[in-house]
Amino acid sequence: MTDPILRFTDIVKTFRQGPEEVRAIADLSLDVAPGELVAIMGPSGCGKSTLLHLAGALEEPTAGHVLVDGVDLGGMSHKERSQLRRRRVGYVFQRLNLLPSLTALENVMLPLELDGTSTGEARRMASEALDRVELPKPHDRHPDELSGGQQQRVAIARAIAGSRDIVLADEPTGALDIASGDRIVDLLAQLCAERGTTILLVTHEPRFASWADRVVFLRDGRIVDESRAPVTIG
Repeated sequence: MTDPILRFTDIVKTFRQGPEEVRAIADLSLDVAPGELVAIMGPSGCGKSTLLHLAGALEEPTAGHVLVDGVDLGGMSHKERSQLRRRRVGYVFQRLNLLPSLTALENVMLPLELDGTSTGEARRMASEALDRVELPKPHDRHPDELSGGQQQRVAIARAIAGSRDIVLADEPTGALDIASGDRIVDLLAQLCAERGTTILLVTHEPRFASWADRVVFLRDGRIVDESRAPVTIG
């Protein structure tokens, strides 16, 4: 049996809200295999985005362990976590987090260049990723010159550029129409099939979850159900 590329073990995540402690994740364990597309579903506030933040080393669990390819993120330094996000884990943020001073192409190039990729090679890889998400040219426009859907495509291109092992996608179709959303989720499924990329897809849409190898349902920070089915596209 293949070892999981992503493992959550007995995860608890709490936050302080004034005098109260809110439990976002409660005793959650989950293994994700290499090349698997897992859709995470559930009502607002059930812990979906928090789960992605933990997988991307953006937050630390209050208790439990998150492992990427057998390495416990809790034992990593800040520098090592940053390297992990640049090299192995791509992230599509719900709020996109594009830098307004950079062009679409430069936004996608930035993580590659920060990791030591030459400017020429980073430009080639970024251009390829933007073409793959079907962003209309020219690619030298700034985010405020793009529609919401086009900005979302740039954010997705930034997450898939290079050879990332894991892509964490938080509502990546939120600003897209149905047809465009279908193409983006189809692209994520292709990455799993062609590159062996592992995808965690947070979505509210059963239509998009139908592309997944497995659907995990959260409620109140706990896994309440899982389903496996053949991928259905169309």
